[in-house]
Amino acid sequence: MSTSTPDGQPPAPIVPAAPAAADEPRSLRLEDWLIVLTMAALALITFVNVVLRYFTDASFAWTEEISVFLMIVLAMVGGSAAVARQLHIRIEFFADGGSEHRRQVLAQFGALMVALLFGLITVLSIRVVWDDYRFEETSPGIGVPQWWYTVWLPVLCALTTARALQLFARLRRASAASTAPKARP
Repeated sequence: MSTSTPDGQPPAPIVPAAPAAADEPRSLRLEDWLIVLTMAALALITFVNVVLRYFTDASFAWTEEISVFLMIVLAMVGGSAAVARQLHIRIEFFADGGSEHRRQVLAQFGALMVALLFGLITVLSIRVVWDDYRFEETSPGIGVPQWWYTVWLPVLCALTTARALQLFARLRRASAASTAPKARP
């Protein structure tokens, strides 16, 4: 069996998209546990509502509102974990092609752009929370203050920003380590 491509060139080395588990920050356990707890709460709320609806032909009015909120939290926390593990959405044709230096530069650029985007969303969503609080908006389903839900948007966006900056720092260290001159024995 040949180890070269049809044009006679050796195959490109397979570069993992995410760092190995040993390189992964231990602090990612926060996101992992938040995902587990959110999924468990969603499953429990949905299960109780389905059973109640089956036996009584009625349902809890608050379940839809809480479920939508939990799904948003789940998406934001999952996004934060994906950014920290360098599994976020990117165009692999560009991100994984070219020289090692090019891939490192693009990975660092991508981490900075994610940090910039979520930093901007953090700042802008603080205004949304303030408006919900100031104008005493209430949720449509159960009438609780709307800011109880929207306050989590800047918090989770700030978490994603921090994870993107951590990823950038890890990529910079890895890039510096790979380009450092090797000492000869």
